[in-house]
Amino acid sequence: MRALRAWSGLSYRQLEGKAAARGDTLASSTIATALGRATLPREPFVAAFTRACGLGAAETQRWLDARRCLAMAQQPPGPRTGPVPPGADERAASDPAEVDRAPRSRYRHRHLRLIAAAAIGAGAALGAQTLLSALSAPHRTTTATHAVQGLALLAVGSWAQIHPARTPRLCVTEGRDRTHHYATAIAAQYPCAQAVAPRTYVEPVGENLVQIQWHHPKYGIGCLTLLHDGPGRDLIEPRDDCAEDNPAQQFRIEPLDPRASAHFRLRPAATGQCLSVRDQDTVDGAEIVQGRCSGARDQEFLITLIPPA
Repeated sequence: MRALRAWSGLSYRQLEGKAAARGDTLASSTIATALGRATLPREPFVAAFTRACGLGAAETQRWLDARRCLAMAQQPPGPRTGPVPPGADERAASDPAEVDRAPRSRYRHRHLRLIAAAAIGAGAALGAQTLLSALSAPHRTTTATHAVQGLALLAVGSWAQIHPARTPRLCVTEGRDRTHHYATAIAAQYPCAQAVAPRTYVEPVGENLVQIQWHHPKYGIGCLTLLHDGPGRDLIEPRDDCAEDNPAQQFRIEPLDPRASAHFRLRPAATGQCLSVRDQDTVDGAEIVQGRCSGARDQEFLITLIPPA
C-alpha cells in the first residue's frame, strides 16, 4: 500500500481530499498510521484508500481480495463443531500414540492452511504490484527508487531518528524558539527519551533529496519547512501544507566521510546552505537553523532508521 501511495503521487492531505470527494472518510493521520505499521489494515480503509489513489472498482476489488486472504491466514482454528464418533475420546485416552498424533495433525493442517492463504495473498499482492507497474508507465515516471547515498531508505520512505552528531543522545524534535521571537513549534534538539512525539518520517522525493515529516498524534502530519523571512527566518517549522515539489520542504542529504557511517549534512534545497545547531550549542532545546556551510561539527547529523510502531 505504501507503493500504491507512491505511485499515486498524492500527499496524505491530497488523499484525504480525494476520499472526501468520493464520500469516504480517510483522515491523513489515519493514512500515516496505517502505512507506518506492519499490521493488516481494516477492510474499509483499504477500500477507501485504493479508491482515493485512483484505482477503479476492479482494481480495488483485487486489493480487497488480497486483504481477505491475508486476514484468513491470521485466523486461529475454530472449535470442533462436528459430531464425535462414539468411543473416540476413550480410544484417544487409551492410546498414547493417538494422543500424540491428534494435536500434531491439527497443527499440520492449520500450518498448511496458513501456507496456502499466504501464497494466495502473496499472489494477489504480486498481481497488484504488476498492476502498479502497468499503470505507472503512461501515468507516472517518478516511482523509481530515489537513492539516498549511505542511507537505506525504502522507496516510499522510512521512520527515522535524526541526531546532532556531537550529541547522539539528543534527537531533532519539536521545540520552541528560545529568543521568543517566533511563537510556534520549530525543530530543536532534545533528549531522545523525551522525543516520543512527533515521530519522524523521511520520504525520498529525488536523488539524495528527501521530505522530512513529523507525525504527531494530536496535530497530524507536518512537513519540516525552511522559513525564509520574518521573525522565524532560518528556523525550521512543521507545516501541514505538505507538497513534494516545494523546495522549502526539500532537504538534500549529503554523506560525509564514508568512514563516518550514517553521518550526513542536511541542506535545504531552496538555498543550498546547511542545517546546524544555533550558536553551536549542545544544550537541550537548542534550535536547528540554516546557515552558511562551514564544515563545523554542529552541521553533522546522524540518521538512524527505526521500525514502524
